[in-house]
Order: sequence, then C-alpha cells, then structure tokens
Amino acid sequence: MIEAMVREWDDDEGWGVLDSRETPGGCWTHFSVVEAPGFRSLAAGQKVALEWESGEQDGFQYRAIRVVILE
Repeated sequence: MIEAMVREWDDDEGWGVLDSRETPGGCWTHFSVVEAPGFRSLAAGQKVALEWESGEQDGFQYRAIRVVILE
C-alpha cells in the first residue's frame, strides 16, 4: 500500500478522489473500499493508505481497491 491524500469526497454520492505520486491525475475511490466501521467516509486533506489498480473510472486512469484511514 502507498500513502495518499484525499483531494475531495462527496458523502451524498459515496465517492471521491485520492492523490499520490503513483497515481498522477488522481485515483477514483468508492466508499465500499474504505476500511472503517459504520458509515464509511473520508475528508479532504485526510491521509490514507491506498491500494489501487489501473482502469478507467469516471475519467480517472486509476481506481482504489482498498483504502485504510491513517489519521
């Protein structure tokens, strides 16, 4: 896993974008891959550990397959 930062997150739609050196342009992320109890949500500026794959998703070249909250 790599370290990433949440660029933006939309609780209503359940997805957002993470930034890391390894995923230039951003990594699309769905709430279902966030490892957290209860309501899974992220916040802009939050640090996370990211596991990703290459693949087109809503205009992004990368999508998250696992996210762990670090803060």
